[in-house]
Amino acid sequence: MNTTPTEPRRSQKVTHRERQHHSLPTARRHNWAGGLAGWLWLFVVAVPLYWAVITSFKARSRYYASNPLVPSGNPTLDNYRMVIESDFLRYFVNSVVVTAGAVVPAVVFSFMAAYAIVRGWRMRGLRAVNGLFLMGLAIPLQATVIPVYLIIIKLHLYDTLLALILPSIAFAIPLSVLVLANFIRDVPKELFDAMRVDGATEWTTLWRLAAPLTRPAILTVTIFNALTIWNGFLLPLLLTQNPERRTLPLALWTFQGQYGVNVPAVLAAVVLTTLPALVLYAFGRRQLLSGLTAGFSR
Repeated sequence: MNTTPTEPRRSQKVTHRERQHHSLPTARRHNWAGGLAGWLWLFVVAVPLYWAVITSFKARSRYYASNPLVPSGNPTLDNYRMVIESDFLRYFVNSVVVTAGAVVPAVVFSFMAAYAIVRGWRMRGLRAVNGLFLMGLAIPLQATVIPVYLIIIKLHLYDTLLALILPSIAFAIPLSVLVLANFIRDVPKELFDAMRVDGATEWTTLWRLAAPLTRPAILTVTIFNALTIWNGFLLPLLLTQNPERRTLPLALWTFQGQYGVNVPAVLAAVVLTTLPALVLYAFGRRQLLSGLTAGFSR
């Protein structure tokens, strides 16, 4: 009579011990090779950045007479003053206008297109549109330079900021649609059905359900496209001629030609050009990495 109630207790104790045994953390194996490779890559990337920053504070006369990797004993801001006085602010404003004018329409259009592709997948026309977007990923920018140039000439937009904005929007859409469509596809279907039962239209569902749930993906494509367009060089080189229409990468190239021997001044322009991109990446790094991987993890 006493064995019957005690056997379940023993089995419960054994089960509890087994659970505790299995719940103990296992010893982690350190990937020494991966860690060493990571530190080596950090060194390769950090040394040029360090050299560019410390050199930008050196005087022109002291650059060739001192060790390139040793900071100057008398740092100066003359190089930055020279860069700012060379219409640098005008080029900065042009880059901001082109980047904002291309990123906002591209992200909005890509989000609506991704929602239509996911929610209306049964329609044959949307399948063809999705295939067209995927084909856009396989076509590099360099292969379309001549057609884009001829179209801009036909539209009488050459040497304008709009000539840079329109192609940038077109090249930002394919990848944005792919990333946003994968995120929208992960949204539970029951939520869309519940919105439909409540009488919500597709437009309401788009902006009140899909947009908040896919905010990481929207931030991801926004940051990625902004960095790409901000650092763009080929389109400004081919589609603009007036110095007043130059963006920062193109202005940096011409500035290097103008002050070819003044290395500290050139590096001061490099630091000022890359600083906004570095700040944007520093604040959006987590969203960028999670957005590019979460949509493809399932």
